[in-house]
Amino acid sequence: MKTIIKMNKNKKTAILVGALILIAFGVIANAITEFKIIVMVADVVSGLAVIGIAILMFPFFKVISNKLSLSYLSVEIVEGVIMITGGFFFLNNSLHSLRDLVYNGIHLYLFILSGFIFYYLLYKSKIIPRFLSIWGTVAIFSLLVMTILKLSGLNYPMLDLLLVPIISNEIFLAIWLMVKGFNLSTINSVKTKNNMK
Repeated sequence: MKTIIKMNKNKKTAILVGALILIAFGVIANAITEFKIIVMVADVVSGLAVIGIAILMFPFFKVISNKLSLSYLSVEIVEGVIMITGGFFFLNNSLHSLRDLVYNGIHLYLFILSGFIFYYLLYKSKIIPRFLSIWGTVAIFSLLVMTILKLSGLNYPMLDLLLVPIISNEIFLAIWLMVKGFNLSTINSVKTKNNMK
C-alpha cells in the first residue's frame, strides 16, 4: 500500500514538473505582447515555476550528488528571483533597458549554467531516458555557442535557429514527464549502492 501511494506521489511530481517546464515558457510573453500587466504576471509566474522545478527535483537529484543538487537549487532560486524582478521592471518604462540587460545577461547565463547541471544530474540519475539528457546537454551547448557568437558581434538571424534544440527538448521533456513519469527503479538502485558504502 505504501509503495502504491509513493508511486502515485512520484507520478504527480513528474506531472507537476512537466507542467512547470511548460509554464516557465511564459517568460517569452514579452516577445508576443507589450501589455505590461500580462508580461509582468507571465514573468512572475515563470520565475516561480523555475524555482518550483528545482525544489521538486531536489529529492531525486540529491541521491546522485548533494553538492551539485544544492548548486542547482541555488542557481535556480537566483534565476527565478531575477525573472520575478524583471517582471516588475517591465512595469516601469525607465527600467526596460535594465530589464533587457538582466534578461540577456545574468538570466541567460544562469539558465545555461543550471541547464548543464540539470541535464548532468538527469543523465546520472537515469530517471528519464538518457537520450533526453544528452539532447538537453547538446541543446544547452548550442545556446551557449549562440550567445558567444552574438556577443562577438555576429547577429545573423540564422543564429536564432540554435534556440530550436533547447525549446524542442524542453517541450518534449515536459510531455514525457507528464505521460511517462520518472523511472524510479534507478534512483532506488543508487540509494542501495550508497547505503552499502
